[in-house]
Amino acid sequence: MKQTDLAPVAWATWLAVAGLLIVVVATALPLLRIGSDVMKWIYAAGAIAVAVGRGFCRAPEGASLRLRRLYRLEMWAGIMFCVGAFFLFYQGAGHMDYMAFTLAGGVIEVYASLMIPRIAASDSKR
Repeated sequence: MKQTDLAPVAWATWLAVAGLLIVVVATALPLLRIGSDVMKWIYAAGAIAVAVGRGFCRAPEGASLRLRRLYRLEMWAGIMFCVGAFFLFYQGAGHMDYMAFTLAGGVIEVYASLMIPRIAASDSKR
């Protein structure tokens, strides 16, 4: 299967989006007073899904250096979520250490999701 010039691999994008939704749900579970053990495993599953999905999302062939770097930055967001999952299971971590990596991954995702279409549109005009 050949990747088109406009979009990354579709299944990888869907996996990353599903993983992001799972991470959001897992982060909201403590507000609903649902057990922390359940939340840890749900968050970890979402983080792994985001990392795998973003790992397989590649910039289109012939993309500019900036667009390729933005796709690589999205992969780092998945890694941030995985580090957050590590801190959920690590006994020496503070109660909210995972939240710092969750927020960092979220900020990276927001920035990349806003900039990728903008850069792709400006590249297609050239």
